[in-house]
Amino acid sequence: MFTGLIENVGRVEAVTSTDDGIRIAIATSLAGDLQPGESVSVKGVCLTATRTDDGQMHADIGPETARITTLGTLRAAQPVNLERSMRADSRFGGHFVQGHVDGIGELRSIRRDGDAHWLTIGFPPGLAPFIVRKGSIAVDGISLTVADLRAAELDVMIIPFTWQHTNLPSRRSGDPVNLEGDMVGKYVARAVELMRAER
Repeated sequence: MFTGLIENVGRVEAVTSTDDGIRIAIATSLAGDLQPGESVSVKGVCLTATRTDDGQMHADIGPETARITTLGTLRAAQPVNLERSMRADSRFGGHFVQGHVDGIGELRSIRRDGDAHWLTIGFPPGLAPFIVRKGSIAVDGISLTVADLRAAELDVMIIPFTWQHTNLPSRRSGDPVNLEGDMVGKYVARAVELMRAER
């Protein structure tokens, strides 16, 4: 479980294809505090740190994860948002983020508004029940609030601190982004679906 508050922007150092998927190495200041087996959110996807050495964390990406998230297109030198799993004894910010991506969206525009930035993101139709205006959404692992919502796209506002402490400055229009809807909303949508099926 994560909060969507990014701890560090790491740098992909190596991407290697294996018989079982993809193996990645990421340079990060968090490496020294990680133990093998710990969960780490990488661009909003929950991965397991397999080992750490020389300021790098290593992780494996399975074929299914590579297919349904943007991790299958990782490349060397790419900046990635990182967050360690939430501690039970720490202050909770952001929102509940599982690191289980619901779909891939498209960053359609980035526009400045004073010191802030607005992002417009297109999303697949299947995600519509999990997205509400003024609700929470994770974009590449970042906990954000849906400021405006239309049939197949949403707007979020990025404050200067978030812009400076995530990988957003490296993103461009047309880039794919990992999206995870609010966990509570998903359970509500599922309960409604089951109630309708029983009628």
